Amino acid sequence: MPYRVTATSGSIRPAGQRRRDRLAAARRPRLALWPPRLPRQAQFSFWSTGDRLTQYTNDSGHPGTGGASRTLASSGYTAAREPSRGSRSWLDRRHIMAAYGVFLVYAVIAAIFSGGRDKVWAIWAACGYAVALLMLWRGRGRTAAVLVSVALAVVAPLLWLSVAYPLEAGMVVIDRSAVLLLHHGTPYLPSDQVSSWLSYNPYLPVMTLFGLPSAAGLGGLAGNPGAWLALGTVVPLAASFWVAMPHRYCSACRRNALLGTAIAVASPVIGLNLAVITTDPPVLALMLLSLALALPAGTKATAAGVVSSGAVLGVACDLKSTAWLAVPVLAAMFACRDGARAAFRFLAASVVTAGALIAVLAPAVLFRPGALEALVQNSVLFPLGLTRYKTPAESLLPGHLLTAMGTAGHVVSVGLLLAAGLAVAISLVIRPPRDVPAAIWRLAVGLALMFLLGPDVRFGYFIYPLGLIGWLALNPGITQAPARTSAQHVVGGQ
Repeated sequence: MPYRVTATSGSIRPAGQRRRDRLAAARRPRLALWPPRLPRQAQFSFWSTGDRLTQYTNDSGHPGTGGASRTLASSGYTAAREPSRGSRSWLDRRHIMAAYGVFLVYAVIAAIFSGGRDKVWAIWAACGYAVALLMLWRGRGRTAAVLVSVALAVVAPLLWLSVAYPLEAGMVVIDRSAVLLLHHGTPYLPSDQVSSWLSYNPYLPVMTLFGLPSAAGLGGLAGNPGAWLALGTVVPLAASFWVAMPHRYCSACRRNALLGTAIAVASPVIGLNLAVITTDPPVLALMLLSLALALPAGTKATAAGVVSSGAVLGVACDLKSTAWLAVPVLAAMFACRDGARAAFRFLAASVVTAGALIAVLAPAVLFRPGALEALVQNSVLFPLGLTRYKTPAESLLPGHLLTAMGTAGHVVSVGLLLAAGLAVAISLVIRPPRDVPAAIWRLAVGLALMFLLGPDVRFGYFIYPLGLIGWLALNPGITQAPARTSAQHVVGGQ
């Protein structure tokens, strides 16, 4: 039998053995590996997009190595936030169908037991959720099904209620505040002109912007504050999902950002409030955008990210006082994760933005003492139930039930609210949140306590803790690794 010396090993093998080896190798399944398998001792590194150092080693089969590639963060180079296999689990077909099943049950119950605007929304929403579930069950695309639910559960009832129903009380207040701002330099009535609870404006000056189109003479849907509130919600909400994406140039990440935005808008948490026109959705959306901007670009946040996060939260704080609780929570997180300088930048950006917007949208408070007093009376004392006229809103929450018992119960409610705020402040000092998910949970708990114990609080305010936790669930990638990148995926290591 003839023999042949092989070039790969230098060993002497029969000539027919080499052909049999090739046939056997062809029958074995091949694994597509990139980068190519290298000897364990050999290591190669190269610059990727100018800001990342990637080291390839043959680590296949070794725990914790991830296979073919890993990204290093050293000397200022940031680690890529690669989503794991389960990072998109809430956006697969099975989980979306489960979520829409819950949405449908809620809409059906609301359609049976509620009335007025809520009933109209519930009927439209039940149809939208049912159609989306049918499309998902029949194997249609997730994006198409979710967008259909947005059209039927949000857009259709919003247009219906805007045309067929008169303006809600809150929208009347916003329209009046815009007229007052244009004529008197402040969106608040002085105390001597307050004649009922509708005379109060519990919102902060930025909320007046949604009434300016009507005050400028626009009629119909273009002058309806509800349409502008919806636009002011969807834009920052979509931006929050876009900013939180692990990769800006990845088509899968862009698709997931669109899916996450659409699911959030169509959900009863936001969709109901948009359709019946309440003032909380844009505040929540801006808070979420601030949290997304607070995500680190490496091991720590950049100065631009810190300042932009503070500026966006300053805008939210000038919409409604509910957002102010997020300021100490995020400041504590920045101090713990990025240092005192980052926390100071964040606080300065928040305070300066809020102050500048008050000066622009309520300039009378700067030189007229009565205007400043009206600002405090409307936006602070009225929500706490400390004014002459009280809101007729009712709920079965503990704080409201205490307030209904009289002066003593109201004092107890305010005292419990202050105690809850003090407890949250102490927790921020003793154990500050170390990352954005921890800050979200701390903020959600603090807001839930505020709404449970505060006087004159309605169930609708729970849009904030539910929205915060829902946004975190729809962005599971931010809990997988501490860093983000705007570059493309690192091939391998998946």
